[in-house]
Amino acid sequence: MSRSEITGAGVALAVCLFSSPAAAGWVASEAERTIAFGFDAIVERHLQPVTAQTIALDGLRGLAEIDPQLAVTLDQGRLRLATPELVLADYPAAPPDDAVGWARITVNAALEAAQASERLKDADAERLYQAVFEGALGKADLFSRYAGAREAREHRSNRSGFGGIGIRFDIIDGEVRIVEVVEDGPAAKLGLKSGDVITAIDGEAVKGLERPDISAKLRGAVATEVMLALRRGAQMLQFSLRRSLIVPQTVTSSVNGGIAHFKITSFNQRTAYGLENQLKDIRTRLGAGLQGVVLDLRGNPGGLLDKAVAVVDLFVAEGTIISTRGRHPAAANAFEAKPGDIGEDLPLVVLVDGRSASAAEIVASALQDSGRAVVIGSNSYGKGTVQTVVRLPNDGEITLTWSRFHAPSGYALHGLGVLPALCTVGTTQSAAQMVEGIARGILPGKPAETLAVWRGTGIGDTELRHRLRDTCAPAKLSDSKLEMDLADRLLANRAAYARALAASAPTRGLEALQTRPSPETGSH
Repeated sequence: MSRSEITGAGVALAVCLFSSPAAAGWVASEAERTIAFGFDAIVERHLQPVTAQTIALDGLRGLAEIDPQLAVTLDQGRLRLATPELVLADYPAAPPDDAVGWARITVNAALEAAQASERLKDADAERLYQAVFEGALGKADLFSRYAGAREAREHRSNRSGFGGIGIRFDIIDGEVRIVEVVEDGPAAKLGLKSGDVITAIDGEAVKGLERPDISAKLRGAVATEVMLALRRGAQMLQFSLRRSLIVPQTVTSSVNGGIAHFKITSFNQRTAYGLENQLKDIRTRLGAGLQGVVLDLRGNPGGLLDKAVAVVDLFVAEGTIISTRGRHPAAANAFEAKPGDIGEDLPLVVLVDGRSASAAEIVASALQDSGRAVVIGSNSYGKGTVQTVVRLPNDGEITLTWSRFHAPSGYALHGLGVLPALCTVGTTQSAAQMVEGIARGILPGKPAETLAVWRGTGIGDTELRHRLRDTCAPAKLSDSKLEMDLADRLLANRAAYARALAASAPTRGLEALQTRPSPETGSH
């Protein structure tokens, strides 16, 4: 039978031919299970309705990333995978919603094509998954994506922590140099220092190794041992360290004249915990001298939704923090604040810029809409969708957009972002001049009116949303000193702060503001 003659019997024949490993090392049953699992998750959970047929066709077209000669067509109920000269696979289409059937077709078509395509034959199973899932998700949205097993393990470590020794390293002039030692981690407890050069891990020299390989050697199961050889100046040192759970630090703090500054770089499992503990420490040290708090979210790309909610809850006593809406029943949620947290009585400013996204926007919008914070900076990124992570049988994962989040006042953040009450983009005024004007009731840009329109625009009003974003265009402000100076001066001037807060909050925020105790009378 010639390759172009494989038609109705194609599926059954391919299962027989490729139930054992193919030349590229694929095992049909394993590949089919992984791809079917992924297809089913996309069909069931993605924010927008999609069929298994659609994502399978896009996935097969993704094989062109491996071999550009490959093309896919679906005509009169038959799927064909071909090169310009030859039909490589020809199958009857499965029902549109049959994820398992379309996964089987995808795998068998790819395996059969590998017999004629050298590039596909040389690709391993992971390359197949990458091509298929990236193709399947490419038209879905900007934020749905596939990560292979190795990358997925890194992602899981960043979200939940990993067994490590508590250092951050860089490769400088070919040397593996420690650039940060995490406080209270195994490395800190044994006296490792920033500037130490790692020469070997468990007896193996590290010179010439890539960063991921070095990280993999340093990490391992919690409570296991790792041996490091170090150079410190002219000294050669040996350390045996017991790995512990390491969650990257995302919160750092400082105090300037009675105002607490918190820089939050992302949101992981320990972000809210770290913020709460540092705020408790500062309140204990300063007592009534604590005038207010600045949360610096500039450049923060986001992270875990529930940890963003927990951060907001530290400062809000009641009301909705954020709501999510999607097709899947589990994608619809409303998160409510609970009273009794440490920051509920403190004046608050939030700094954002054009790179503040996702979970950072949840925090900024919730604190603004609840009448708890004045937001300063530029319009934020506008990533108002929620992603769920689906772990696949191959230990990779699909990050899948499955809902949109809505601010407490009801507007959808996606494609719009958070509008600061005090926009610093393009201003020629100093922080002192701005605060002086605000105290007299002169707020640049009429934020109350603009925010009212902002909160009233629908998700489908694309043109208006684009125009609104231009009112304070997203900008990179992480290196700018103006925003922090403005925040400090605003918190030190109660009249100016009250006017800016009144212009920020919807009606219910203003009502809450009128009944909130002052910092001097609130509990510590």
